[in-house]
Amino acid sequence: MIFGTGKKLAFAAGLGLVASLFPVCTAYATPVIKHVIVIVMENVDAEDIYGNKKLAPYINSELIPKYAHATDFQDPLSIDTPSEPHYIWMEAGTNTFPDHTFSGDDSVSAERSTSSTEHLVTQIERTKTLTWMAYQEGMGPKTGACPIISSGKYAARHNPFVFFQDVSGSPPDVNNEYCAAHHKPFSALADDMASGTVANYVFITPDLCNDMHDTCGGKNRILAGDTWLKRQMPLIIDWLKQNSGVAFIAWDEAESAAIMPFLAIGPGVKENYAGDVYYTHGSILKTVEVIFGLPVLPTVSDDETLSDLFKEGQFP
Repeated sequence: MIFGTGKKLAFAAGLGLVASLFPVCTAYATPVIKHVIVIVMENVDAEDIYGNKKLAPYINSELIPKYAHATDFQDPLSIDTPSEPHYIWMEAGTNTFPDHTFSGDDSVSAERSTSSTEHLVTQIERTKTLTWMAYQEGMGPKTGACPIISSGKYAARHNPFVFFQDVSGSPPDVNNEYCAAHHKPFSALADDMASGTVANYVFITPDLCNDMHDTCGGKNRILAGDTWLKRQMPLIIDWLKQNSGVAFIAWDEAESAAIMPFLAIGPGVKENYAGDVYYTHGSILKTVEVIFGLPVLPTVSDDETLSDLFKEGQFP
């Protein structure tokens, strides 16, 4: 039933037009996550990080109290599986493809790569609107502009993208233009943040001295990685707050059969929250797909997203 006639009805219609042009903002409106940054560290059990204020003081004093972490993040691969298959899993939700199974830490080659296009950054590329970039600490002239060659403290096995031929070429080539356009030294990130040119999806690999993999200069490897995060994260966190972003700090594998650490950081993440949902590396992949509205790959269809780590209304 409509109440009011004549001028009253016209006035009501006018109000409706105004409302349609200027919708009322509500407290429960969901902000869009525009950027996801994934930072991958190496070879540590959760029990070596959580509560270890001696070797991981920054993580325990700054990141865990202010953001969310997972207490049941497990390895989908066997404990004796090395790094490379884990990184491939983060990108495709599997390490097994029709033309190759990644089982060791092999160098990138025509035989040790895959022609599969069923992986995250190719999904992103297909949108024609979303962008991606890998920042690899330690890459340089000897690694190639498409960094398929390990050199110094840069390990190609910790860079999943170069193992996909639709990124690095068939066969993979250090001069592949598409690959080179999507790889930068980590040192370029600060300038990209300052200039507003950061991609929607960012993957960061610290070098072997900073990712908790190697012991360098006699310094404990966990403490070295924590110190690197202390240097780098304040700038990243400030940028996330200003640009509707979230960062995930993951570890590629545990040192034993134990649970791995995992942290979610950003303005939409729960504060001082310990989530007990069962997660794997496939959860990171599926979460990125959901955030950006991408099709969910069959390999991760049964994985949980990381939604439990977000505040109400802050996850798509």
